[in-house]
Amino acid sequence: MAFLPPMDQLPVFLNLKGMSVLLVGDGEAAEAKRRLIEAAGGVITSDPDAARIAFIAADAGPADVAVLHAQGLLVNVVDRPDLCDFTVPAIIDRSPVIVAIGTGGASATLAKALRERLEAMLPAALGDLARSIRAARARVTDARPTPSGRRRFWDRLLASGGALDPLRDVPDPDARIDAALALSDTRDAERHEIVLASDDPDDLTLRQLRLLSRADTIVHGNDVPTTILDRSRRDAVRLTEDIIGDRPGLTIILRRAS
Repeated sequence: MAFLPPMDQLPVFLNLKGMSVLLVGDGEAAEAKRRLIEAAGGVITSDPDAARIAFIAADAGPADVAVLHAQGLLVNVVDRPDLCDFTVPAIIDRSPVIVAIGTGGASATLAKALRERLEAMLPAALGDLARSIRAARARVTDARPTPSGRRRFWDRLLASGGALDPLRDVPDPDARIDAALALSDTRDAERHEIVLASDDPDDLTLRQLRLLSRADTIVHGNDVPTTILDRSRRDAVRLTEDIIGDRPGLTIILRRAS
């Protein structure tokens, strides 16, 4: 069995609304953290007993962090990734769509450069699209009662060039969703074979990458490298032997070239 390589950090989105957050320090760094915490709905406190997480924008060492750890807090120390339980990524805000770019504290400048480039790619109305999708979830569940059916429905709409392509301006997304729901659902299983040109994932074509990202099931031999499997959907079912009959949804068969 192939295993995914370990990540340096687990990216999570924390709901701060109404949560007490300890902020230690003053000056520009502390003010930047204050703005970030308050923008996310957090409540600034100076009482560590009332807080669940802490931001330190002041000189601090391992002993200071240990005191807060003893009180059950997760700690972020500005410009000291070695002392951080969590780091703050560069953020693109298209609420409710939030894109976070982290480097594990390696380089804030690299994260900023990536944010600036990605920011230019994402339409200003991306949040409106997300709200329309959220509002349609019940309707889509009624019309497409199986998880694989819903996944195929949204995959088609959100694909490059699709009716809800998230990298394009999408006028009236609600009408586009309703129009797609009016079409009959294709429940036929879909299978594609990918013959690998090499063990290098950078040699995968754009079409192959899209198929892997949409796959419900990946069938692969033990000789398919982990680096290739890492490019597939993380929650896809993985089988090392082909099965008799079709599985629901999209099945991708990975083979090495002879």
